[in-house]
Amino acid sequence: MAKQDDVFKKLVSHCKEYGFVFRSSDIYDGLGAVYDYGQMGVELKNNIKKYWWDSMVLLHENIVGIDSAIFMHPTIWKASGHVDAFNDPLIDNKDSKKRYRADVLIEDQVGKYEEKINKEIAKAKKRFGDSFDEEQFRATNPRVKANEAKREALHTRYAKALNDSNLEELRQIIIDEGIACPISGTKNWTEVRQFNLMFSTEVGSTAEGASKIYLRPETAQGIFVNYLNVQKTGRMRIPFGIAQIGKAFRNEIVARQFIFRMREFEQMEMQFFVRPGTELEWFKKWKETRLNWHEALGFGNDAYRFHDHEKLAHYANAATDIEFKMPFGFKEVEGIHSRTDFDLSQHEKFSGKNIKYFDPELNESYVPYVIETSIGVDRMFLSIMSSAYTEEDLGDGKSRIVLKLPAALAPVKLAVLPLVKKDGLPEKAREIINDLKFHFNCQYDEKDSVGKRYRRQDAIGTPYCITVDHDTLKDDCVTLRNRDTMEQERVAIANLESLIADRVSITSILKKLNK
Repeated sequence: MAKQDDVFKKLVSHCKEYGFVFRSSDIYDGLGAVYDYGQMGVELKNNIKKYWWDSMVLLHENIVGIDSAIFMHPTIWKASGHVDAFNDPLIDNKDSKKRYRADVLIEDQVGKYEEKINKEIAKAKKRFGDSFDEEQFRATNPRVKANEAKREALHTRYAKALNDSNLEELRQIIIDEGIACPISGTKNWTEVRQFNLMFSTEVGSTAEGASKIYLRPETAQGIFVNYLNVQKTGRMRIPFGIAQIGKAFRNEIVARQFIFRMREFEQMEMQFFVRPGTELEWFKKWKETRLNWHEALGFGNDAYRFHDHEKLAHYANAATDIEFKMPFGFKEVEGIHSRTDFDLSQHEKFSGKNIKYFDPELNESYVPYVIETSIGVDRMFLSIMSSAYTEEDLGDGKSRIVLKLPAALAPVKLAVLPLVKKDGLPEKAREIINDLKFHFNCQYDEKDSVGKRYRRQDAIGTPYCITVDHDTLKDDCVTLRNRDTMEQERVAIANLESLIADRVSITSILKKLNK
């Protein structure tokens, strides 16, 4: 874990040093759990959003997009249940005065048992080599069996406490497991209590005439209250989906792990409207579709797993998370939920408006059921950066830090480097840039040796560099360098656009999904 923590600290430092992510209000010593995306970060983030948007809207004829307002009528949040039930179970340590989410403390404890089991298995694998039988070892090793029993007992007890909303039992689990505050090291805990996560503000021209509204804690409700508008104006027939990318806000008390949990974040959500009774079939289909979307990025299928919910939200009849192996363990990056007809029925009830869908095939009206896919842009950003960050030993005491980003998502696609700052090479390099900049993001760099410039581009994840040398002026060819392999090839300038565009376009990933 110490090694993973060290890698994560290096990643956070790298994000700042190379213009990916900064602390918000940095010159004022920052603002807790709020971050700004720098010049490289915003490009990567926009590419992630484009990949998601195109995979939804371009590849599906029955999915369209909207952009709903952040401010919405306050009754929407009463109808959705957020006013009464959007809470986290919090607990304070009396000695450190630090506040924690009780469920996170317990989940971390479950993870510790899992970590102990994995350590035992790793040691046995090393000892027995190719003859190692993991299944038999799990079934017979007393330490593994003991930790598995503790993990399962804790998991069962924890799941029941969550489902029963039993705050006293959550605290008792923390006490019984001997969970200590990471800061003070003591187990002097307060009672567990619920804390509502919504930010509130006022709208109106005067204090007397102002009314209370909320910053939206999710983007889904903007889709639900517009579903009938979209259906009618777009002449959509069920099943159909509505996609949206937008900001959401949650007053996270326990915000941590860099951009993984923030107070201001961005979501990519798609709500898919289906006939009642078909929702679980569609839930299964969207689970597969969304996992394929992640795996198409090429980080390895073992980096992802499904985590089915023990406690279902009040609106759901099925729910799972796609978890990604971050430096600090498997964590949720996307949620897939079968939300039934809860949201639409609630809005129909609270608004007094009929928002039923008339199904011409069945010749009847009904409130559609909904399958939701919801992915955090910031968490997706972090998962990609975590996987891409690589420290390579090149031999002879040399090393490099390289971001092995998928080429289609890389902030800069191509760097153009004149070998020297004279003899007409800069002018030729500028000529190439001026032609290619209409097709993808390019950088020009002439400072320092070519080797140092390569390293700078490696550090921001640029998939290709071209070097303009003296032979270029004679044969109109340049040296094209591959970021990952560092191999070089001679390429005609006339072929650069088509050759590179084919390798770095979002389309290249989308085609994998459309097979």
